Amino acid sequence: MIIDVHTHIVPEHFPTAPAGIGEAWPFMDHTVPGEANVMINGRNYRTVTDQCWSLSRRMSELPGQGIDRQVLSPMPQLLNYRLSLDAGRDLARFLNEAIATMVEAEPGRFYGLGAVPLQDPEEAARELASIKSLGLRGVEITTNVNGVSPGDARFLPFWREVTAQDLCVFMHAQDPTFTDRLVGPAYVANAVGFPVENTLAVASLFTGGVLEACPDLRVCCSHGAGGFPELLPRIRHLWPGNDAMQEAMPNDPLTYARALFYDEVVFDTRAVRYLIDLMGVDQVLIGSDYPFMSREITPDEEFDALGLSASEREAVGWRNCLRFLGVSEA
Repeated sequence: MIIDVHTHIVPEHFPTAPAGIGEAWPFMDHTVPGEANVMINGRNYRTVTDQCWSLSRRMSELPGQGIDRQVLSPMPQLLNYRLSLDAGRDLARFLNEAIATMVEAEPGRFYGLGAVPLQDPEEAARELASIKSLGLRGVEITTNVNGVSPGDARFLPFWREVTAQDLCVFMHAQDPTFTDRLVGPAYVANAVGFPVENTLAVASLFTGGVLEACPDLRVCCSHGAGGFPELLPRIRHLWPGNDAMQEAMPNDPLTYARALFYDEVVFDTRAVRYLIDLMGVDQVLIGSDYPFMSREITPDEEFDALGLSASEREAVGWRNCLRFLGVSEA
């Protein structure tokens, strides 16, 4: 069995925008059957196909990808923390119900991760009970909340409640905060900015003391945590001689790193090998970023290239994902 932890949905339609919100609220402009423009702030953020909302389309494509089950989460741009609190909560609840409905329709194929209005960390924490009541396994968040890293102290109530509710968090790069430093075509923000965003966000969980304060957190870092795995040896080298770093991280940083989960969407088996060797085979999960990216090789082909044993293939293929989701093995 293979479970893909990193797939996204966009609903076929959105409800009418609340009064006063206007174009910041998403709108689906259906141009031709099976295709729509996701309109945000008066522009087409992305043209998507019915892969985003059609369960039958998804299920028909799973065999060709070498995937048996998927974890569904919102397209990250829909986690719009710039909305007012009321509007953000309304949008998150709509997304959560849409994903829960998809999971309920095919419970043997899909698991769900929802959204919370993290622009208000305490309100986001209160929404987690509703997430759980819908049967969702956790939430997706982005790597910064209006420019603030998730390891900032203001988010600690949210992280504590995630642990209390026994939920998981999938952390996805979005909205790089340093685009003035990026040179070249606009897509450099994705190709370069997103991995740097992942690096900064994951590092903040360490240096902000979140992982020390919440040792039972289950967090999965998208795209292998960006450049963080390469940064970790430097952090470990500097940690012993720095009192402030040791106060935030009383334990070896590698201990915290090996408590996190990482999808292997890093586009090179050599990078996957490094991720497994550094973080441990029990912390790496299959991902794809479906339907916005496609895998170059199937998971089984990757396992062959990596020379994984039967038990290692099971771990990366599905056991680790179920442990991240908090699902008992079936």
